[in-house]
Amino acid sequence: MSEDVTAAAQMAVQKVVQKVADGVTLSEADWARLTGSHDLIALGMAADTARRRRHDDRVTFVQVLEVPLDPRDPLDSDALEAPIPPPTGEVRVTGCPDSSAAAVAAVRTTVARAGAVPVTGFALADLEDVAGHDRSRLRDVLGALREAGLAQLGEVSAAGLTDPDGALAALRDSGVQAARVTLGVATGDAALTLIRQVASWDGVGDVCRCLAPLPRTGSSPPSTGYADLRQVALARLLVDNIDSIQVDWSRYGPKLAQVALTFGVDDVDGVPVTGADDQGWRRSPGEEIRRNIVGAGFTAVPRDGRFEVMEESAESHGYRTRQS
Repeated sequence: MSEDVTAAAQMAVQKVVQKVADGVTLSEADWARLTGSHDLIALGMAADTARRRRHDDRVTFVQVLEVPLDPRDPLDSDALEAPIPPPTGEVRVTGCPDSSAAAVAAVRTTVARAGAVPVTGFALADLEDVAGHDRSRLRDVLGALREAGLAQLGEVSAAGLTDPDGALAALRDSGVQAARVTLGVATGDAALTLIRQVASWDGVGDVCRCLAPLPRTGSSPPSTGYADLRQVALARLLVDNIDSIQVDWSRYGPKLAQVALTFGVDDVDGVPVTGADDQGWRRSPGEEIRRNIVGAGFTAVPRDGRFEVMEESAESHGYRTRQS
């Protein structure tokens, strides 16, 4: 009897997966069947099919150099003036600005140092605070950052976003695109609730490139590998209005990132520019992520902070943006 029940449940999930593939709007019952399934293999296979339908066997990755918004340690001064290493595809300003002027100044300074390498940074929630939660002022702040040279906003967090339509409109009106939508520290049912909200946002894919469904900071209780992969797979299956699903290499490490590629992920964020110890370019993070992607059966494609494809520069073992 239990085998019959299991088989029936699997069949029900497969019917929902087929609806996803056909672009059919899911009903309440469909959502319940898919999110209630704990058949990780079935979910993973369905999510892999969904990501291949969008991206074939391509997996993009970006090597990121982080620059603090307001470095307090004087020992950092030399590092902040050092040349940008050739593999860098994105220079990311980290930290929370205390004013729009501070944010704009940080972007201008970083752009001057980065040269042709795209500069990204900031969370939409932090900029909303700076703008006093006034939509008109937020558009002005975003526009000023774009004029200063900001290539992409760092993130839009679905957690705590009370007016997604207004926030997305502010991005659209200012001409600023966000690199990713995040779910804060949400896991389990809380994460699925946010995933469903994101799936309902009209036009989100026009201004946000990726959904990063795993926590960007530590969650409590800590998530497990099983839960992480299930969350990734469900994100790919349920969110059809954002093109890419992303995992953070620097937070989750090469092993989980590699496995996540077979559960719906097609973009790897946060690959370091250099390793903890300089062991040559063949042992570098860039080569490691390439090997991991290829080892999982995909084609590795380096990109920059604008999500533009980069090509290898043989003389420096770095990359440059491909000219179209």
